[in-house]
Amino acid sequence: MDETWTGALQFVPFNSFLDGGFWHKLAYNKLNVYALDDTVKDIQASYYNGDPSGMPCRMSLDHTAFTENAKPPTRCLRARGSLFNTNTLDGFKEINKKSLLDKLGGEIWEAITSGRALEDTSLLSRFLLLTYADLKKYHFYYWFAFPCLCPPTDYRLLNKPRKLSDVYVQAQTTQLIDKYNTFQASFTESVGYFIIVQDGDTMCIDKLCNTQKYLDNNTKVVFAFTDPSTMDDYPGWPLRNFLVLISYHWGSRLDNIDVVCFRYLSRSGVHDVNHSLFLTVKMSSMADMSACPKCVGWEKNERDKLGPRLVNLSSSMDPVRLSESAVDLNLKLMRWRLLPNLDLETVAKTKCLLLGAGTLGCNVARCLLGWGVRNITLVDNGRVSYSNPVRQTLFVFDDCKKTAGGCLKALAAAEALKKIFPGVNSEGVNLSIPMPGHTVSESAIKQTREDVEKLDSLISSHDAVFLLLDTRESRWLPTVMAAAKKKIVICSALGFDTFLVMRHGYQSYDEQGISQQKAPLSKIIPGNHLGCYFCNDVVAPGDSTKDRTLDQQCTVSRPGMSFIASALAVELLVSVLQHPERGCAPGDTGTGDDFLDADSCSLGLVPHQIRGFLSRFQQIMPASRAFDKCTACSKMVVDQYKSEGFNFLLKAFNETHYLEDLTGLTQMHQETAEAEVWDYDDEDEFSSMDSS
Repeated sequence: MDETWTGALQFVPFNSFLDGGFWHKLAYNKLNVYALDDTVKDIQASYYNGDPSGMPCRMSLDHTAFTENAKPPTRCLRARGSLFNTNTLDGFKEINKKSLLDKLGGEIWEAITSGRALEDTSLLSRFLLLTYADLKKYHFYYWFAFPCLCPPTDYRLLNKPRKLSDVYVQAQTTQLIDKYNTFQASFTESVGYFIIVQDGDTMCIDKLCNTQKYLDNNTKVVFAFTDPSTMDDYPGWPLRNFLVLISYHWGSRLDNIDVVCFRYLSRSGVHDVNHSLFLTVKMSSMADMSACPKCVGWEKNERDKLGPRLVNLSSSMDPVRLSESAVDLNLKLMRWRLLPNLDLETVAKTKCLLLGAGTLGCNVARCLLGWGVRNITLVDNGRVSYSNPVRQTLFVFDDCKKTAGGCLKALAAAEALKKIFPGVNSEGVNLSIPMPGHTVSESAIKQTREDVEKLDSLISSHDAVFLLLDTRESRWLPTVMAAAKKKIVICSALGFDTFLVMRHGYQSYDEQGISQQKAPLSKIIPGNHLGCYFCNDVVAPGDSTKDRTLDQQCTVSRPGMSFIASALAVELLVSVLQHPERGCAPGDTGTGDDFLDADSCSLGLVPHQIRGFLSRFQQIMPASRAFDKCTACSKMVVDQYKSEGFNFLLKAFNETHYLEDLTGLTQMHQETAEAEVWDYDDEDEFSSMDSS
């Protein structure tokens, strides 16, 4: 401690944070409940002591503010409030604001002097909200106050604020975290004020009402509160009324006190309180004061002046706009508390092309909506049949009977997305994807060329391509096109009780078409050396539906498979988008030496493949290298597609062994056959020798 240093104690004021749902609920209550009743209403808010550095000291309100005894969010602290909603704008302007604040300050003072605040510490955290709602224009005028009682003289610090890590060793800090969690778990909701008692090396956390007992035993007591401030040297607003309470009850006994401004960061299961502040404050007694001290606390507006604020929700109160706000709420909460580095803007603007609008396509589209993706295009050439709606979540029974043979799947799926979320830009494209092994006749060449050009245009105009098609060969052409255009490709396929989710390698070639990097020898494979869906095959794709029975033609799988695989496909895309190398992210396997630093992506690992086995409820994450003779993503195929275009594709469609000849697979098969050694038994060998 620096005995020569003294300074006035300063506090970080609250910033009001009102969610759009709060205004929607206020408008509803004004119209349907309050009418002309302008009497004070009880509401509630919450604040939080786990925000990362740089976040404001927030008091948050949402639609639950009007729900009596609604439990605050996990690890958030309750603040009790009073709502004064006036009937006119003049009434809002002319109301006696000083009287309102003094009245609430008097209630806090009474709770302190009577001792009720020792038992229920939430009585120290109060707020006042003055509002006027112009429901014709959806203009809301509001002014917050966070009442704080002022001592006769300012509080002073006896030393500079210190970090908790400068006061306690790591073992004590770890013990303090455990004791804090145990203490909070003993209550139905988080407690904002408490004491820390240290007996030798043993740390203890107890209720504030037990302070006198420890002082009578001459036990050292450190006062503590959950601090919403994130500033390095200044505690949050809740400390002000806490110090008044301490001054009133124990100021005559204590010349100075130690205060812990408890801040609790938690990420990926790791807890940290070392950034909490440790203050030593000079005390004075307020026990002799009979009258309520002066009360302050009106919030400044956006111009940093004492005055009300105006929020114009004329557009966002529209149901469509309101739904957009609600869709983004969960994502923004993730960023505020759990993933401050989450890049939601990149996810939202990513244009996703879904090839296949069946079981996988429907579920992938729904999951993309949950992540805030706004641009989704679905491609399919099928119609909604009566067996589809129970498995394919974007279709209903009417889609089967509305038109002869059923509605077009792609168009029906796109319309269903708009009904779920009107803010989505969804488009359905009825398109047949040409495939190797499916011969193109002379009469069909024109239509096939148009289909190829349409698919090429779609892949060019989108950022990510999902391969969600029924057959192996239908994935070939999109794979070639996406490889040529360097697009992110997520592929998903189902078996009866197995599934595959993978991302294609992001191949990079220099001007001569040679890979810019040599494949490393380590087990960790860079993203530009990962294989595609076809890289593990040594034969070209062909007609997989020929001579197959009904159960072999349809994708017969356990009903839950598509939901699992679809969700993992979307989560894989989002993880790729969050990785600093995007499509070139190395292939994590999550085991042994292949386990990469999860911090490189805010969401954790970014695998190459996820293979699931539902019969064993097991998943593995293998990674495989690109095959230089791959019939879809190899240099020879991509170069041939770029140089010859449709003529190259026509050969691939009509000539059975063309792709194998082009990539060298045919030669490899021949060399393998010639290298085979035939074994003879002894009798055959001697017989041949005798005959010779």
